[in-house]
Amino acid sequence: MPSHLPDSGFHYAAPFYDKLAKLVYGSALQQAQLALFPFLPQQGRVLIIGGGSGWILEQLTHTGKKLDILYLDAAPAMLKLAQAKYKKLHQQHNCSVAFRLGTEQKIESQEQFDVIITPFLLDLFPPQRLHQLMSKLKHALPPDGLWLVADFWPVLQHPPLWQRALVWAMYTFFGAISSVQAKQLPDYAFHFKKLNLTEKYSRSFYGGMVQAKVFVNCPQNPYI
Repeated sequence: MPSHLPDSGFHYAAPFYDKLAKLVYGSALQQAQLALFPFLPQQGRVLIIGGGSGWILEQLTHTGKKLDILYLDAAPAMLKLAQAKYKKLHQQHNCSVAFRLGTEQKIESQEQFDVIITPFLLDLFPPQRLHQLMSKLKHALPPDGLWLVADFWPVLQHPPLWQRALVWAMYTFFGAISSVQAKQLPDYAFHFKKLNLTEKYSRSFYGGMVQAKVFVNCPQNPYI
C-alpha cells in the first residue's frame, strides 16, 4: 500500500464493498447503523469517520435533524462516492456536510463533536493502533458526548464456529487486498473502559455478530 494512503485499504474495495457486504450480511449492517439514529440530538456537531461510500450520510439527511457533519474517510475512492451521493440528493434537509480526506490525524486539535459515529471502523485495527485512534477521537468528544458504534462485535464470549469462520474469512480477504493489519476482533470493552466511556445502549444483529452500541463520555471526577 502506498505510504500516501494510510489506513486506506478500502480505497481499492470501494467499487464492490457495498455489494459484497449486502451479499454476506443482508441488511444487518444497515439496520445496526439505523438503530443508533434515535440517540442523535435534534441539533449538533457530528463526526462520521470511516463512513465509506456514504450510505449512512444519505440516511441522516432523512432524519429532519439539524446536524453539522464532518465526513472523514481515509480512502479517496470511498470519499468520492460519498460526495457524489450527497450531491445527488434532491430532498430538502437540515444537514450541512464537510468532507475531509484522511485518518483521525486530520481532526484539528480544537475540534469538538457532540456525537462521533464509527460505522464498522474499529474492527480494522490491531490493539496499539486502535488505542491511538480511539484516544484521538476521545479528545474530540466533550463531557457527556456520545460515541455511536456499529461493528462486528459478537455477544457470546465463545462465538459459534460459523461466526469464527466468517471473521477469519473477512480478515484474510481484506488483509490480502488492503492495508488492514488486524487479525482478529478487538477487545472493544477494554478500550472503551480504559477511555472512561460508559455503555448506555446495546442491540445485536445477525445472530449477535453485529452490534449497535452507544457510549457516553463520562466526565472525570475532580475529587479523584
